[in-house]
Amino acid sequence: MSGTEDQKKAFLSQPKFAVVGASKDETKFGTKASLLLTPRVLKFYLENNKDVTPVHPKETEIQGVVAIRALADLPDPTHTSVSVITGPKITLGLLEQAKALGIPSLWLQPGADDETIINFINENGLADKVIYGGPCVLREGPELLAGL
Repeated sequence: MSGTEDQKKAFLSQPKFAVVGASKDETKFGTKASLLLTPRVLKFYLENNKDVTPVHPKETEIQGVVAIRALADLPDPTHTSVSVITGPKITLGLLEQAKALGIPSLWLQPGADDETIINFINENGLADKVIYGGPCVLREGPELLAGL
């Protein structure tokens, strides 16, 4: 498990956020975790007045927010924290993109990681940037935001 309290605070301290895995169709997701988390994670950022962008390869708008197709389309990736709610196969590609774009912090929600992902994180010097293997941002986020 990775993700110190300082890492989580740094994640939530960024001026911009993105949610990968958000969808208009709240019944169509790749994993059981995504079914429950995706709409709620996007809503969490919106309800806390955060500048959030959903990322989806096909949708142009999700929950009233303009969506982008890929992390590469983020207007300011070096100041954007990314919540990842995808299956591990998709997560791996996202981590590669995030590293190339200089994204400062990622929070892999439950179900987004596996042994391959953890190995990639450790082998690519991302351990200080990626929170994984623990609770969802929905569980810890509100208390952490209150302390910022």
